[in-house]
Amino acid sequence: MRAVGYRASLPITDPSSLLDLEVPVPAPGDHDLQVRVHAVSVNPVDVKVRAGSDPGGEPRILGFDAAGVVENVGASVTLFQPGDEVWYAGSIARPGTNSELHLVDERIVGRKPQSLDFAAAAALPLTALTAWESLFDRLRLTSSSRGRLLVLGAAGGVGAILVQLARQLTDLEVIGTASRPESTQYVLDRGAHSVVDHHGDLPAQLPGGVDYVFSPHSAGMIDTFAQIIRPYGAVVAIDEPQGLELTPLKSKSIAWHWELMFTRPLHDPGSTAQHEILTQVAALVDKGTVQSTLTTRINGINAVNLRAAHAAQEAGTAVGKTVLAGF
Repeated sequence: MRAVGYRASLPITDPSSLLDLEVPVPAPGDHDLQVRVHAVSVNPVDVKVRAGSDPGGEPRILGFDAAGVVENVGASVTLFQPGDEVWYAGSIARPGTNSELHLVDERIVGRKPQSLDFAAAAALPLTALTAWESLFDRLRLTSSSRGRLLVLGAAGGVGAILVQLARQLTDLEVIGTASRPESTQYVLDRGAHSVVDHHGDLPAQLPGGVDYVFSPHSAGMIDTFAQIIRPYGAVVAIDEPQGLELTPLKSKSIAWHWELMFTRPLHDPGSTAQHEILTQVAALVDKGTVQSTLTTRINGINAVNLRAAHAAQEAGTAVGKTVLAGF
């Protein structure tokens, strides 16, 4: 079958940084779905793994978002059957979704929203799971939660869905950050009450402070967080800056939470929580409560197109999500 992968960690400008491959068709294990992939999206984790994990000449397939159709199922599968349209983010411990056929554990898969085509659906799973777990598992927010939430990088993949979920499913005042007119408008269109400039003076722009911060970029921000977060507030972070020093947060008893969407597949494989989250998000999408964050669609899942998508991700100016559709 066709796939796209890499054999060495190279700059994305190198034609060998991502390669078109022919690989064997994988056979499903007990709880696996064999999915024919119709669309994939690109996330920061794709770039991070490609740049920082050299496979030593062996082909490694990336991709941590997919929408497709179940082709075959493992012997113990109970949640799906062949022909079902599904969406999911997969596991970082297994080969990725940039392949014609892909294996994924049924317990981290949901049925694709009926109102979305495969491309629009593929934009959402990883970011929706990250956003949902950040809000409701890490920060433990509920439908009656109040206060002010600051979403850093609110025009990005996670930020754009997190703004929608927070606005629709809590009573929080949702404040996004952006820096360009088009990204500011995008965040407001996703439901943010207001937008501030993340290149500006955040304490000056946020008189009275905030209760919660979602942080995809925490390096150099701890002193700012200590200023803007109210006593007993909390941060949920999805990055891993080296040498992070959290002591400035102590005097206000500010909590720090890590969110990694892959924790459940890696350490709690029997859990069906991500299946349930994707089911709930699909229902919200089909009700029109949540919108896809697809902003760029590229026809053709191949090395040339994936190199272009990785380059855009590395530039750090993407609004929403880039999706590739069809082999």
